[in-house]
Amino acid sequence: MTQVNLEKKIMNAIERRSIAVIAIISMLRMFGIFALLPVLSLYASELEDATPILVGLAVGAYGLTQASLQIPLGVLSDRIGRIPVIILGLTIFSIGSLLAAISDSIYGVIFGRLLQGAGAISATLSALITDTTRKEVRTKSMAGVGIGIGMSFMIAMILGPLIAANFGVRLLFLVAAIMAIIAGFALALLPSIPKVKKNKNWSLMPAMRANLLRIDAFAFLLHAIMTATFVALPFLLKTSLELDLIDHWKIYVGALSISLFISIPMIMNDHRQGRDQLILISISMIFIAQLAFTFFNSSLTSVFLALAVYFGGFNYLEASLPARLSIMSDDKARGASLGMFSSAQFLGAFIGGLIGGYALNQDLPSDVFLVCAFLASLWLIIQGCVFLRKT
Repeated sequence: MTQVNLEKKIMNAIERRSIAVIAIISMLRMFGIFALLPVLSLYASELEDATPILVGLAVGAYGLTQASLQIPLGVLSDRIGRIPVIILGLTIFSIGSLLAAISDSIYGVIFGRLLQGAGAISATLSALITDTTRKEVRTKSMAGVGIGIGMSFMIAMILGPLIAANFGVRLLFLVAAIMAIIAGFALALLPSIPKVKKNKNWSLMPAMRANLLRIDAFAFLLHAIMTATFVALPFLLKTSLELDLIDHWKIYVGALSISLFISIPMIMNDHRQGRDQLILISISMIFIAQLAFTFFNSSLTSVFLALAVYFGGFNYLEASLPARLSIMSDDKARGASLGMFSSAQFLGAFIGGLIGGYALNQDLPSDVFLVCAFLASLWLIIQGCVFLRKT
């Protein structure tokens, strides 16, 4: 590799600052969502009018409006710019968080979660990353933001259960609102960004190519499995394994810490922006973890190890899939393409919440993991066929 090629793979000062600011915004915004993930199903089950189906809906409702609005807001960002759309999304997210915080019934929390999801800026933030970086450093840039979000996840897994156990889940919703407001002010720290030529075409056809839709489908499966898992896992830890809520963070953070030794080398080895072999390995890890959750869930040790394996596969795919899609998509329709991708992600989250709620309604939390294993097996077959066709 020549010196010129090596230099192309190193981020310059503007790229580093841009990625750092975008990572901070993403971390602040996602902290509130992540902190709720391990406690919301338990909290929602105790609200007025709560049923298992509504509990699952409360967890997944955020994904429904996210899925519905990612494409419109992504396309809008192609027309009016990224920053106005990001400010709008953060404002709506804050309002939804405040509404959920003051609600006493399951319906109020569901509506608040729907509003949280209406602040659908994931695609716009991803498009902002691609606007401020070159293709040669795109995967590293996405991975850098992904690692920042992973750090936010780890901190949220510690503080979420602790805050919920000592001060209540309402405070977590208030924290989510405050974090979103701070994220809005952090936009002022962005360096001067080269102006992207605004697209005057509302067509989604450039985002509907078969290779892009396959990545969208993968994003759907990834987040459906994740949300369903986190509807059932808190109940497994508390009810079956008799682990107090205040101690759940130890399992999450320990497993996530171990998983980084798996996922980070995979991300750093991803020279071709999402190699099919690494994707296949990651899906296999998710499949194995779900089988372990299903059939070896009577031991805290086995659940812990399964969670570490799951996080390893999840973290790699969460970083590599959007990076690959951003490179494959057309420049003028990148916001729309990433909107399609994010819509698939959050539609998966919504469906995953319904799957988890239905299984809990039947008083069979282990069935959630069995359904997730089935979805992962289908995913594994699809990616296996893609891999074999290319080899």
